[in-house]
Parts: sequence; structure tokens; C-alpha cells
Amino acid sequence: MIRKINVENYKSLPKLCLELGRVTVLIGANGSGKSNILEAIAFASAAAQNKLDNEFLISRGIRVTETQFMRSAFDKSLAKQHESKISYLKDDTSIETVHAQGNAIKINVEGDDEVGFGCELYPDEKTSYPQWRQSVPIQIKELLESWIEASLPGKTKVTPRLIEHFISLMWHDIRTGPAGSLPGFLVYSPENSALRTFQAEGQILPLGIKGEGLFAHLKGLDSEHNRERLENIRKRLKLIEWFESFVIPENLSPGERVIKIQDQFIPGGVLFDQRSANEGFLFLLFYMTLFISPETPSFFSIDNIDNSLNPKICTELVRQIYALASEYDKQVILTTHNPAVLDGLDLNDENQRLVVVDRDKKGHTRVRRVDPPKPAAGKQPISLSEAFMRGYIGGLPKNF
Repeated sequence: MIRKINVENYKSLPKLCLELGRVTVLIGANGSGKSNILEAIAFASAAAQNKLDNEFLISRGIRVTETQFMRSAFDKSLAKQHESKISYLKDDTSIETVHAQGNAIKINVEGDDEVGFGCELYPDEKTSYPQWRQSVPIQIKELLESWIEASLPGKTKVTPRLIEHFISLMWHDIRTGPAGSLPGFLVYSPENSALRTFQAEGQILPLGIKGEGLFAHLKGLDSEHNRERLENIRKRLKLIEWFESFVIPENLSPGERVIKIQDQFIPGGVLFDQRSANEGFLFLLFYMTLFISPETPSFFSIDNIDNSLNPKICTELVRQIYALASEYDKQVILTTHNPAVLDGLDLNDENQRLVVVDRDKKGHTRVRRVDPPKPAAGKQPISLSEAFMRGYIGGLPKNF
């Protein structure tokens, strides 16, 4: 699993370290920086795939804006001002070194056994629109020469294609090692419109960040190889009291995207499609598919997990999410404003973590892990939701 995320110079995060469990829940006031943390990890994920174009960043759940608003706006002395050595290809035969003077975004990710990935991202000031470059290790020329000598005898010319191939080999370890789940990281924030109409596949398969592609993916799971997983999705949807089952009709017309749903309270076996289902059912269908499918990322986040869900369902959903994450080897970061979500956590389990996100007097986003509650002698511990609402653990607005 991913164990630790270090971020410098990204939006409200001049310097931040977040330690993770298998399920990590972030709470905090609006604007405290919860989404900024998720975006920073998604930024590193994009860098791990060498895809920093705006279209790709947006499809991962990153709010792309002018570069000055994506970098930390705080005093650069607070953001560890330094001259970062950055190398990039100048022409077919040479590497040019520049100095970024503290304006680079730095993200480091550690997995098990401290194996991970680091990147340094800086804006391309030559373009008229937000565009990002990724730093290349300053030793790139020496490493290239050694690699060419060992792997490509007689080939000495350094070309852009050769550098791209070499860097992809350098990044191979993160894709196959303990931190190999990072490149798939997305910030999911499903929307009712995408789930209800079963929009066509998004840019990223199998599931887009708003829920695009859900029907196509469910249809793909409806096979002998994955039928057990599809049945588990049906089982988990019993969180909805009226739900009995759903089926994917055969012989659908071209372009038709529907599932047929059975309500246990409607007699005669009458079925209806997803357009008549309530929002809570659609969100749960998406979440269960996300955790149970073998093709979805192994490390991802869900922003506002409580969207459209009853508080008691939120509590049970988090319990089931942890069970599913353990069963199917997934790791997730959740954000929420609903206190009921917290009651689904067991903070005595090291792999379940609650983290408060707030901003200090200087406006810097900071994080603090919440310890398991310790009741006073002779008294029953209060629930995490009550502790949250009473202000005992933080994460609430302080200006009124």
C-alpha cells in the first residue's frame, strides 16, 4: 500500500506530510484543503505516466487553473525557497539545466518498505495557457550514457525518443513495485446525471471520475469469469431497503444503456430501469462496482462519499468499504462532511484512519490524525460523530 504522501508548494499546501491506512477519511471545514490533498496525489499519478496535459489532468479530477493558482501563493521562504536544478532536452544532442527558484511543485510518495516515487513539476512559462513540465534527474546524461553503453552498443546519439524511452524504463519500478498503484490514482466525484443516464465511456476507462462508463463496465462484468463479483455487487446493494436485484437485459438495441431493477415491494415481478431509481441507489451501485471490479484502480479517492446518502447508510457503507478494500486489495482516501461517516471507522485498527484537515493562522493546510477515543473512567465513550459535532476532534469552522 501507499504509506506516506509528501507535498510541497501545491495550492494551500506549502509543506505537508500525510500518512495513510487502507481506508483514510479526511474531515475539515470547507476550503480547508481536503480536495487539494487529493489533487496533489492525482498530479503525481499523472507525472508517473508522463501525461501532464490539461485534458488528462482534468479527467483525473484536478481543477486546472492558471499556474500561479496551482502553486503555493505563500511566502516562498515558507515554501522552502531554493533553486531547483531541472534538466530538459534542448535539442537532439544536449541536456540543458535551468533553475526553478522555488516555484516547482514537489510530491513524494512512499509505499511499503519505503519504495515509492518522487516528482518535481514546474510551469512552462513559454506557453499562453497552463502547461506543466516534469523535471528529469540532473544525472540524466550520465545515466543515459551508462545505459546506452550497456544496452545499445554503438548507439551514442541522444534523441528525444531515446530519452522518453529511457525515462519510461526508470519509472518501471513504480508500476510494478509496492507503490505501483499510484499511476491509476483518480479523484472520483460521481454525479447523478452521469449515473442516471449511463453516459458513454469517459476518457479514462473503465470508470470516469463522474461515473461515466458504469453501464459498459457492468455489462463487461456480466460474464462467467466475473459473475461472482457481479453477484457481490447485488448483495452489497441490499443496503437499500427496497432493493431486490438487478439484471442487464440481453439483446439491447445499439446505443441502449439500461439495467432492469427489481423492487421487493412491487408485486408481479415488474422491473424498472435506472432512470426511475433514486440517487442513493445509483451512488451505491457506483461505489460497489468501484471496489469490487478487478479493473478499477487499486488506489483512488472519493470526494464527498456521503453525497445523497442517508446518515445510517453512510455509517454502514464505510464499514463495508473497509471490508471490500481488504478483500479486493484496494486502498482509498475519502472526504466527508457527514459526521455519520466517522461512526463506520474502527480507529483501533491501524489500517483505518481519521485525519482532520484545517488551516493554521498563516493559511497553510495541515493535517492531524485522530487517535482512538479514550473515555473517562466509568463512562461510555461518545461516538466519533458526536465528538465531531461537539468540536472535540476539530474539523469545524472557527469563524462563527
